[in-house]
Amino acid sequence: MAVELILMENVDDLGRIGDVVKVADGYARNYLVPRKLAAKATQGALRQLEARKKQIEEERQQMVRSAQEVAAMLQKASVTIPVQAGDDEKLYGSVGNKQIADALAEMNIHIDRRKIALVEPIRELGVYTIDVLLHEDVSSSIKVWVVRA
Repeated sequence: MAVELILMENVDDLGRIGDVVKVADGYARNYLVPRKLAAKATQGALRQLEARKKQIEEERQQMVRSAQEVAAMLQKASVTIPVQAGDDEKLYGSVGNKQIADALAEMNIHIDRRKIALVEPIRELGVYTIDVLLHEDVSSSIKVWVVRA
């Protein structure tokens, strides 16, 4: 049985703040409502949401602007990660998104490692262009140099 809810936060693969969605009863009862990600679609909740809509849009615009600033910094930056490697240029281990995020943090660019879109860990020496998803509307890329230590 489907339940109609109003999203109070952005929920991946479901919708954005203010959207009215229909979801399964268990998903609403066990996940969305207890975490305050959504509320039942009542007249009072709709009025409350309308009052907050302008504030929500301003917050969203601010997040987009800050993400664009970080994207501009990332376009100019490149990261060098020294690693141990064998004679065939294969790494002893691998370079993952955590190492890239740590290298960016050393440059005073703080990005959550989950926003670095690394399909699989880097296992060879070389230069890689890695996508960084800063916001749902803003993405950037960064050059990562994996060199022998």
